[in-house]
Amino acid sequence: MNPRAMTVAGIMSGTSADGIDVSAVRIEPSRTGRKIENAAKAGRPDAVERPRLTLLAHESVPFAPALRAAVLAAMNAGAISTAELAQLHWRLGMAYAEAVSATVKLHKLRLDLVGCHGQTLYHQPRPARYLGRSFACTWQAGEAQVIASTLGVPVVSNFRPADILAGGQGAPLVSLLDCVLFADAKRGRVLQNIGGIANLTAIPAGAERHAVIAFDTGPGNMVIDWLAQQLFSKPFDRNGALAAAGTVLAPVLKSALHHPYFRRQPPRTAGREQFGREYAANFLARCRRHSASPKDALATATALTAESIARGYRRYVLPAMKDYPVDFIVSGGGARNRALMAMLEKRLAPLGCELSASDDFGLPIEAKEAAAFALLAWQTWHRLPGNVRSATGASHAAILGQVTYV
Repeated sequence: MNPRAMTVAGIMSGTSADGIDVSAVRIEPSRTGRKIENAAKAGRPDAVERPRLTLLAHESVPFAPALRAAVLAAMNAGAISTAELAQLHWRLGMAYAEAVSATVKLHKLRLDLVGCHGQTLYHQPRPARYLGRSFACTWQAGEAQVIASTLGVPVVSNFRPADILAGGQGAPLVSLLDCVLFADAKRGRVLQNIGGIANLTAIPAGAERHAVIAFDTGPGNMVIDWLAQQLFSKPFDRNGALAAAGTVLAPVLKSALHHPYFRRQPPRTAGREQFGREYAANFLARCRRHSASPKDALATATALTAESIARGYRRYVLPAMKDYPVDFIVSGGGARNRALMAMLEKRLAPLGCELSASDDFGLPIEAKEAAAFALLAWQTWHRLPGNVRSATGASHAAILGQVTYV
């Protein structure tokens, strides 16, 4: 199938479960004909030239409080009824469809395709034993047929399993967009997304796609948000103002950085399984043993995010950047946290990184991950691989996702 230009909406709701991001993107092939198809069939995705992307619209739609509570409860549940899971799966599909419908109406767009990541309720990228067999598994909720039938266009969803079955972690999948939009011949680029979990894609100057490094660095906003909610009854620490008024508790930070996840070699992925509610509650208990100030706890959680990002870069990325200048480009909600950005800059500037936000490169910080799933849907529709093997650890290129028709 020769690639063609399409208008695609990408849908993303992340581990923070605070809402839905919709990015509408016009995607055009950089070249058409058999060359793209043949390169993909030969298992050489690096040979495929980069498509051209134009962001047409982006909207963020918050979850209704009851829906967010249900999502968070499902992610942290030791047990949940099949009825509740089924209902949540369909209700999320409705919420996604409504968010896209609102975006299309507001911006007067006509879609050809939708790519929906879904809400991750469980992600186990490493094999574990269950009922006599050992395997990895993942589940992203949100009924795709609800979206397709409501919008009247096909939907690509369930992106992670194909990469897992190719031996990968099923994430990070945003790396393809990072390569397409940000690879540069003369500058190293690090694309750091800070959502609930923080993940980076590192592209050395002039590198082929197989040289890309990508992994989840650890907690992003997840622990910070939980503490803001528990200690200040706020959904998050706006602009990092509360953390900026606190003092980092060095013993707690040092102890937290001994978590085995931070010693794991990439490729690696994290989620609420490692840094969710139980982790945050334990973190707060340790903070209270050293200080009665809730602002100190927030400052320490913010420092944990900054330090784990900087350590991940220093250990696993810096050697590959050689002597080229490096742009460290931040997206996601964490880019709005001034205290976090200040801590990051303090740690990264001595390593030769110039810190900026993706807004400075023409892509709003909240739009990037949703735009990535628009691109991945376009790849899947044209039977082109979407995983970056060096990012996920997959043994081969894979066409990601499943297509749901109207």
